[in-house]
Amino acid sequence: MESKINRITDILRRDDGISGAMHYTEQISWILFLKFLSDLEDSKYIDAQLDGENYTHILEEKYRWNIWAAPKKDGKIDLLNAQSGDDLLEFVNKELFPYLKSFKSISENPKSIKYKIGAIFEFLDNRIANGHTLREILDIIDNMDFHSQSDLFQLSIIYEKLLKDMGSDGGNSGEFYTPRPLIKVITDVVNPTIGQTIYDPAVGSCGFLIEAYNHIRYIDVEKNIQRELSTDQLKFLNEDTFFGNEKTPLSYVMGVMNMILHGIESPNISKSNTLTKNIRGLEEKDRFDCILANPPFGGKEKEQIQSNFPIKSNATELLFLQHMMNHLKLGGRCGVVIPEGVLFQTNNAFASVKKELLEKFNIHTILSLPSGVFLPYSAVKTNVVFFDRAGSTSDIYYYEVNPPYKLTKNKPIVLEHFSEFLESWKDRKITENSWIVNVNDIKDFDLSAKNPNKNEKIEHKSPIELVENIKLNNALINDLLDEVEEILIGKSVE
Repeated sequence: MESKINRITDILRRDDGISGAMHYTEQISWILFLKFLSDLEDSKYIDAQLDGENYTHILEEKYRWNIWAAPKKDGKIDLLNAQSGDDLLEFVNKELFPYLKSFKSISENPKSIKYKIGAIFEFLDNRIANGHTLREILDIIDNMDFHSQSDLFQLSIIYEKLLKDMGSDGGNSGEFYTPRPLIKVITDVVNPTIGQTIYDPAVGSCGFLIEAYNHIRYIDVEKNIQRELSTDQLKFLNEDTFFGNEKTPLSYVMGVMNMILHGIESPNISKSNTLTKNIRGLEEKDRFDCILANPPFGGKEKEQIQSNFPIKSNATELLFLQHMMNHLKLGGRCGVVIPEGVLFQTNNAFASVKKELLEKFNIHTILSLPSGVFLPYSAVKTNVVFFDRAGSTSDIYYYEVNPPYKLTKNKPIVLEHFSEFLESWKDRKITENSWIVNVNDIKDFDLSAKNPNKNEKIEHKSPIELVENIKLNNALINDLLDEVEEILIGKSVE
């Protein structure tokens, strides 16, 4: 299956309508999705027949895969009825896509897969400029089979690779991809279970939600060994477990599609800007059991956005942190990636948020990540903060991840780098890489404790790391200047 995808990407690179990994991933995605949908409908039709029930197809006959994409005769493509060239493009652009886009407004149930199809295609268009190229791709994908669970698993792996390639393409596409080893570690620590609600306020490609699904659904994902779940549990897992927001159209499309291709037909993903929601007056029923996130950081939010939060700040990461704190249920658990600046900054807004976090939540663990985890998108040093809404913080377990080599785009973080942490954090074992800080020893809400087990070493940063750090420091300086300006304006008014 992977060789077929590689062949398709090579074909697409030659098409005039395609430019870079972002485009070919987007185009492969919608074609793969429609083939997956066709196989899904085939399976549901057979199941209904075996149960003596009728099955109502999602798509009208004209728009089904075996009619427009791969009409068959004697088990082979019917060359006479299989459109190609300009005729194929005419149908896809002027009939198929408008039909699929209409689903969002037609369907009454936002949880239905029909509604999700409409939500996906609302922000998609065919970019393939050559109809003969499209025909060639359709023929290749038609030979892929997604009927079985093992086939779906292979598809999900391939799709994850496509998203990773899309992220590696650079530019703004870094928003699509968080390293999967890091996602797995965060999910394992938070440990979502069946019956709990799981939320990501900046879902991107839905990596956290998919890992949470795998964590709940499988004993062993790679061996496709599933947990025994009741019909009601499976329904809850599919319809009422996963929630998230994403403001970027293409990220939203990729995220929803990624969830469906992984077997989650009804994810509750909203295309919206999380920070536009006023967090005041939120009821417990609207909160979540688990929050998993790597939200954007380094942005500057306008006053209108800041007004939605009790503690105003133009720092995007600080607003997201407040949002997550406010959306966690009593007893709920959160794991969130934040830039290191959030830990050590002690100006008014940062100190106030961290004061509330320490006093109203239990920060039980801070995982210090090495530089380069998010290359090539960012070289900013980051940490993962784990906290529960279960009383106040008494002491914090720190763990510093130290890979045996400097992380680069071609030498990324891997799961083995977290092995000791996963073995140590629950029992709070002290190692060369871990230590505990009592809350009484924290001064001015500075949470950036240094490893006491190691001698101070001179770290030679790469040019890109230096530039990223300068940009982050400049942003922090601007925040401080804004606060000083506000104080001075206030005094002049008085």
